[in-house]
Amino acid sequence: MKKLVLLFLFVFTCCLSVAQTPEPNTFLVLFDQGELEQLDVSMSSIADQLSPFFSTQTYRGNSELAMVLEIPSGALDACLLGEYWIALKDGRRLQLQQLAFRLFDLSENKAAYTIFVQQYETSLAEKKKAVKAARASSHP
Repeated sequence: MKKLVLLFLFVFTCCLSVAQTPEPNTFLVLFDQGELEQLDVSMSSIADQLSPFFSTQTYRGNSELAMVLEIPSGALDACLLGEYWIALKDGRRLQLQQLAFRLFDLSENKAAYTIFVQQYETSLAEKKKAVKAARASSHP
């Protein structure tokens, strides 16, 4: 009986030591530049307020302003993240969902993303094969 209990404890502790840490959740937050200018808030100030808690990266381009947030644990979803309060320069506080144009959970859509990437890569490979076949047939 004593050996059985020791075996059980050993197997249980081995399972705990091998347990995987959860993958971080990744969120994409899009902002409308006009709305941010109207509220007199910048993306860098939003990122500064979120960076003590989350890993943030901001992107500016020709279209919308974007911020990528990585949350280490799976404790937050898009709804809870949207309720995070952001302090404005004039002392007001608004929720992130009120400032953001769109908020996407990229981790939730990871499977669909990988399928699209695989389909794109296979279509590229097929096009390369077709080009090689056309070149081979044109050179006698």
